[in-house]
Amino acid sequence: MAVDRIWLVRHAESTHPHVFNGAESDVGLSAAGVRQAEALAGWFRRQSPTAVVSSGMVRAVETAAPVARACVVPHTVEPDLHERRIGVLSGTEFRVDAGPWPETLRQWTDGNTTYTTEGAESFDDIAERCLAAWQRVIAAHPGGRVAVVAHGVVCKVLLLRLLTGYGPGDWMRIGRVPNAAVSELVPDGDGWRAERLLEVPESVLSLTVQLPAGRRSEG
Repeated sequence: MAVDRIWLVRHAESTHPHVFNGAESDVGLSAAGVRQAEALAGWFRRQSPTAVVSSGMVRAVETAAPVARACVVPHTVEPDLHERRIGVLSGTEFRVDAGPWPETLRQWTDGNTTYTTEGAESFDDIAERCLAAWQRVIAAHPGGRVAVVAHGVVCKVLLLRLLTGYGPGDWMRIGRVPNAAVSELVPDGDGWRAERLLEVPESVLSLTVQLPAGRRSEG
């Protein structure tokens, strides 16, 4: 039996959101992120998930744990949902308008999904790792309604690989992944359909303090 639905969620705001926080940087939530996570938990209480799964990284666990507590459901860890490994970029300034990230996106959207920078995972590397983790989550929760808390780039790559009609070239079309963004996915034949896509619940959105344009990481 397939899962009933999966909510794919990016973690709440982390500390130092203006830098590359890859798998090498296991930071926790900021004070604002803690408030976002609690608001997200209140929203999920009305959705009635049967389980919560997160990556093992602190910022994902600290987002997922309040959801599991509020909904009184198990919280388990799927280690391979961790953030993208970014190598030498870890801790450096994140920008969407300059530097290595725009060039990485250009390569990926042009079809060169094996492209990467020194020590970092490519689009294909992320997809292989995370799709395997996705299948393990499905297998472990037949008929379930599962909240999966992961990371910005992980969410984006999964959506582009899972949703019918999308691929790496649609990176910009599908939209950015704000903190606490929720995509609600349901099985649809051999694929998946989004009943909501990268939406931040209103109770969370009202808490969000925007950083200057071009400075908020998707990781």
